[in-house]
Amino acid sequence: MAEPARSRHLPVPARRVAAAAAVVLLAGGVTACGPKDSSADGGAGATPHKGGTLTVLNSEPQTDFDPARLYTSGGGKVPSLVFRTLTTRNRENGAAGAKAVPDLATDTGRPSKNATVWTYTLKDGLKFEDGSPITSADIKYGIERSFAPELSGGAPYLRDWLVGGEKYQGPYKDKSPDGLKSIETPDAKTLVFHLRKPEGEFPLLATQTQFAPVPRKKDTGTKYEEHPVSSGPYKVVKNTGDGEHVVLERNENWSQKTDEERHAYPDTVDVRSGLDSSVINQRLSTGSGADAAAVTTDTNLGPAELAQIGNDKELRKRVGTGHFGYTTYLAFNPKVKPFGNPKVRQAISYAINRQSVINAAGGSSLAESATTFLPPQKSFGYTPYDPFPAGRTGNPAKAKELLKEAGYKNGLTLTLTHSTAKNFETSPEVATAVQEALAKAGITVKLAGLEDNDYKDKTHSIKDEPGLFIGHWGADWPSGGPFLAPIFDGRQIVKDAYNFNHAQLDDPAVNHEIDEINKLTDLDAAARRWGALDKKIGEKALSVPLFHPVYKRLYGKDVKNIVISDWDGVLDISQVAVK
Repeated sequence: MAEPARSRHLPVPARRVAAAAAVVLLAGGVTACGPKDSSADGGAGATPHKGGTLTVLNSEPQTDFDPARLYTSGGGKVPSLVFRTLTTRNRENGAAGAKAVPDLATDTGRPSKNATVWTYTLKDGLKFEDGSPITSADIKYGIERSFAPELSGGAPYLRDWLVGGEKYQGPYKDKSPDGLKSIETPDAKTLVFHLRKPEGEFPLLATQTQFAPVPRKKDTGTKYEEHPVSSGPYKVVKNTGDGEHVVLERNENWSQKTDEERHAYPDTVDVRSGLDSSVINQRLSTGSGADAAAVTTDTNLGPAELAQIGNDKELRKRVGTGHFGYTTYLAFNPKVKPFGNPKVRQAISYAINRQSVINAAGGSSLAESATTFLPPQKSFGYTPYDPFPAGRTGNPAKAKELLKEAGYKNGLTLTLTHSTAKNFETSPEVATAVQEALAKAGITVKLAGLEDNDYKDKTHSIKDEPGLFIGHWGADWPSGGPFLAPIFDGRQIVKDAYNFNHAQLDDPAVNHEIDEINKLTDLDAAARRWGALDKKIGEKALSVPLFHPVYKRLYGKDVKNIVISDWDGVLDISQVAVK
């Protein structure tokens, strides 16, 4: 996924922009959960009932309401109410929610021995909003149109994974009756996918919206987002302002019998976006009128708001806490002096004061200390380790010793590139905390703040990438694969577009291990291997993990059945009910 912007908002998959340019982006053992002390008067444990209107108050508009163009619909976001896919995420609290489960398909897929062929069978009784049956051809077509250049923006994996995908230009240009031949539909209920290489995590990829069915006769190209044909419990009846106001009503042809994951309790879902984060949190806090039955899927509480809520017992009951597989870190470019010297990188690793960094990121309620690149969830393969143990406040003496060994006994001067966006992550506050920590080790740090777009362009350019910058990464699904491979697989170094392998690491042993893990269809076994690989890479001191974010979200006093999973750490609106 990419590098979501942290701050008060749900991570926005910035890598979708990068993918489009290339044409080719949630303390150990912590889990995400709904509030344990919610009362029966609207809390997590209250009995849900059907009816009413759920209001969604968001900062970012729900643009590109087309399954081909969405990078990911997320575990709790609006598109998952309209678009069903072959598989979906398990809609449960915490770690249980980090698993793929069947959605349109009868199972999570049947792999060939080497995981290069995956077969799916559709459930009986699946229908679009107009009552017509959903067939395997509709899913194949939905995937094919995601290859069309005019519908770019979605995740790039299928282009890389499917045989022939790298050359296919979508059904608008390719008029052949067979379309993308690596997707076979031998009958109306069967799909067979042929992959270029083993991919044991294909069931996790199949949760993405590109796997949503689209009826060919109803496809209106770039205008499809105005009225996409629903396969889920709700249909779009209004979409104005490019996603600023979206209204969903019940899809009467959706059947709960075919969908064990979505409950569809409210009659209507009214999404209003383009709001200031402080306004959203104030409206959720006050809970007047329709706001009593409101939630947000993209706006966090900030430090000041958390402090205020801490004095209000009733408001504390309405704060959901979640964790997303995501890491903020210092990134080294060894191609730039003096970062090619491992001892310099190690010295900086020892000098970092993670406590001051966490304070700058909003405090321990909003950030957790990181010593591993992988996030602290089992599904990623999290294996606790700290190759350069310096405690929470750093070890400047050890850092000075390493600098001396590196030939810098009198210290050195460096430049740290960061974003000027007020996001409590790559922003000036965090950069200043790093600067102050390194000063104690004799390292003078000059801060180079860039406007956010310039920051992204510079830090993701092979040509212009600085030697030291604040980076961040979030996974497209809960696994070490989409976390480690884009950052450390040498074959994913991109020279002419957005590059995410900041260290430009091209280690044959690392590349080989990535390939070997991708062959595994036992995802628990794969997770253990990802954890071991994380440790191996971490010892190279190519980055300094700083912290993992914590999401704190308010919800209305009349909202019930709060579910927050480790998939993306946000409230799942497919589960909530209102009074």
